Amino acid sequence: MAGGPAEVRLVSNAMNNAMRRKVMALLTEGKKTREEISGAVGPAMLDYHLSILEGAKLVHIQDDGVALTDFGMNFMQGKSEKPRASADLKGAKPVDVVEVRQLLPCIADKSRFRIIARMEPPLGKALSLLEPLFPRGRYSDSIGSLIIQKGTVLITLYGTGNVTMTMIKDQEEAMEILEGLSETINRAIASGVTPAPRERVRIDPLEVNRYLPGTNCRECGEQSCYSFAIRLANGEVPVDSCPTLHEDRYAVRLEHLRALMAYL
Repeated sequence: MAGGPAEVRLVSNAMNNAMRRKVMALLTEGKKTREEISGAVGPAMLDYHLSILEGAKLVHIQDDGVALTDFGMNFMQGKSEKPRASADLKGAKPVDVVEVRQLLPCIADKSRFRIIARMEPPLGKALSLLEPLFPRGRYSDSIGSLIIQKGTVLITLYGTGNVTMTMIKDQEEAMEILEGLSETINRAIASGVTPAPRERVRIDPLEVNRYLPGTNCRECGEQSCYSFAIRLANGEVPVDSCPTLHEDRYAVRLEHLRALMAYL
């Protein structure tokens, strides 16, 4: 496995790209020539992507082809990207926005609001099938909700029909977003299928680290904020493990970080 922060950053950067992940998945089948790789994933900047993977010690490049290193093979165990079947939505009914209510000012920005709304009929388990419709969406089994980020707005659709939103400018903006969501959902319901589930986004620890306090106080149990960022990016610890983030001065960072963590 990668050792210190520098090695972890190299691997994280290498795998934080869809084309490089496809190359790695292809190489799990065995050594490939450049032509074979180009034919499978496309030729665009192939040499550059291969050099990034080689720099992270994930692949070994020779004149006659490209192969995974031992580290690369260990890393890819259980990570190969396999085609997934489309989901069936034929049992779901079209939804309508039936209520929008303005609640309290957002913690991160007192000039913005948290909104609660409702869509009928409730989508229940069918909600999990809608995740691929939203580029920045993630279904959470633990709370039965679909979490979507739209700019600075964080939207949570529950299987019960409730919808919450943060960082909303006003009720008019809330209605505009809700109507857009319902139109997207209803188009999918009318067609009966959604796109196949997309690959999970890999979060770069450096991006996570941007929102941490940077105090290296060790109250989370880690040696530094960056060490904590690595564990957060790997889904090993919750955001709430950092008590410093709950200070008022870090409210904006905490809200952004929670939105980012929704994609893990």
